[in-house]
Amino acid sequence: MKIKLVLSDIDGVWTDGGMYYSSDGSELKKFNTSDSAGVLFCKLLGIKVGIITGENVPMVQKRADKLKLDYAVLGAKNKVSLVANICEELGISFEEVAFIGDDINDMALLRKVGYSATPSNAPDYVQSCADYVIPVKGGDGAFRAFVEKLLKENGLLNIALDRYSDSLNSFNQ
Repeated sequence: MKIKLVLSDIDGVWTDGGMYYSSDGSELKKFNTSDSAGVLFCKLLGIKVGIITGENVPMVQKRADKLKLDYAVLGAKNKVSLVANICEELGISFEEVAFIGDDINDMALLRKVGYSATPSNAPDYVQSCADYVIPVKGGDGAFRAFVEKLLKENGLLNIALDRYSDSLNSFNQ
């Protein structure tokens, strides 16, 4: 399987799905920083990475910008249609897309892509739409675990780790 694009939902995957509010009413989210390694591994291998979420809040865009994601689709209503547009833009098929999601609005896309997964705390009926259930809860590094599983299955994890090591060595010279 040749994956050229890795996509993820945000709430319930990169976060624990909770919504936190400050005393002034501002919404806050807690992201697990280990997920950034999943983004790094993909970038080291030339695999594009993006998020596609129904949420449309500034902190999600801020996280996408910080990680320099290739795609950040916020306020998504029809994820399959939006991913079809991205596939057309990249000249790839759904078979070349991997996606991790956790809820009912992810089910159609989980069924459509070449490789799909859910965190371990997704509802059973959502898990049944995916190829794999990551043994990690959303917000606990589920995206990284998804990417590592995908890369390991395709013989690419050690290549990504070697490229990371090489990049560190080039800075030390």
